[in-house]
Amino acid sequence: MANLLFDKYSYDVNVTDPSLVNYINLNDLKYPVSFRRTSQKDFSKAKINIIERLANSLMRGGTGGKISGHVIRTKGRLQGKKLKVIHIIEDAFDYIFEQTKQNPLQVYIQALENSAPIEDTTRVRYGGIISNIALDISASRRLDVSLRNIAIAAILASFDKKTTLTNGLANELILAAKNDPNGYAIKRKNEIERMARSAK
Repeated sequence: MANLLFDKYSYDVNVTDPSLVNYINLNDLKYPVSFRRTSQKDFSKAKINIIERLANSLMRGGTGGKISGHVIRTKGRLQGKKLKVIHIIEDAFDYIFEQTKQNPLQVYIQALENSAPIEDTTRVRYGGIISNIALDISASRRLDVSLRNIAIAAILASFDKKTTLTNGLANELILAAKNDPNGYAIKRKNEIERMARSAK
């Protein structure tokens, strides 16, 4: 019998984006923690449960660098605290279920698909001239960018505000799943693709 995520939610979800099917890992683990045993192998990220990848993204340190005009100094409060982050995700999924009455894992997958950019720009040098050119993004990087933007959105939503990280994460996933342009991850995706179009 298949395990349920957090003993509550089914892993029977649909991935509609064909390019991401091979990178969204849905191993049916109750509490997805792999201790990153395969970190030295090529493309090992594709074998990590997609919930654990979100947890890894949320365990970022506050470097004090500017993100979207905000200086984030979290002093690394979540670094290395994977169990704490997993429980934050569980609480966020409970909140999503209360708000939408849908399987929160399906909402999360839709959010990833909607916020994954298709094009990006890179800087190239021709002689002494540096210019930006547009290029397609690989499926692996699309998922990485999507996860990073969702994690940053949750941190920005709760940083120096009354909103908790749990609610910030849940609200961002709901907005991204609806493809709402008010969500940070969708805004960043649209911005990246707009810059790529202008560089063509």
